Amino acid sequence: MIPSRKTLARALILAVAPLFLAACGVNAIPTKEETARAQWAEVQNQYQRRADLIPNLVETVKGFAAQERTVLTEVTEARASATQVRVDASTLTDPAKFQQYAAAQDRLSGVLGRLMMIQERYPDLKSNQNFLALQSQLEGTENRIAIARRDYNEAVRSYNLEFKTFPNSFWTVVHRNSQPMQMFAASDAAQTAPSVSFSPAAPSPPATAAPPPPAPAP
Repeated sequence: MIPSRKTLARALILAVAPLFLAACGVNAIPTKEETARAQWAEVQNQYQRRADLIPNLVETVKGFAAQERTVLTEVTEARASATQVRVDASTLTDPAKFQQYAAAQDRLSGVLGRLMMIQERYPDLKSNQNFLALQSQLEGTENRIAIARRDYNEAVRSYNLEFKTFPNSFWTVVHRNSQPMQMFAASDAAQTAPSVSFSPAAPSPPATAAPPPPAPAP
């Protein structure tokens, strides 16, 4: 039995439709969404790696500089705050939740920078092999955090663009559960790895004595 023209046309439409939809970008949104989420997982992985390093780093510094209680306490508290911020799938699309997470991590970056400066006041700490190893690992982790944040931002920028450009913006009706994601804002504390070789601060120049008042006229 020879198929009718209507049957052939229907079969042709069914065969061509997936290609047409793909060409129009119906798959672009979920594909780029998954890419962004994968980059987000890498950001979290690097932040967790940093959090795991901190307890040993704090204990090592404490062994040589126990009197630096303020900085040690700030680091411990900042780590606790950063690790207690709840993160789930909704965080990436919720500005308030995302900002809370980013701010906690940025605060930890800042106090870690202060912790690393302590070494200049304690020569024994500065030359301790355990401290040097932890220092090197922290520096590498901070660099990886900066790269992970950059890659995440780029993936999100590409994904968010799908909601603004035609014809891909048309498919947002199909992908109703997909929403634009938040990006990390530029932050000196988060984007720059803490320096691990601070030079001693130069001594302040002595204050210049004020000239004596002129002698009274005779």
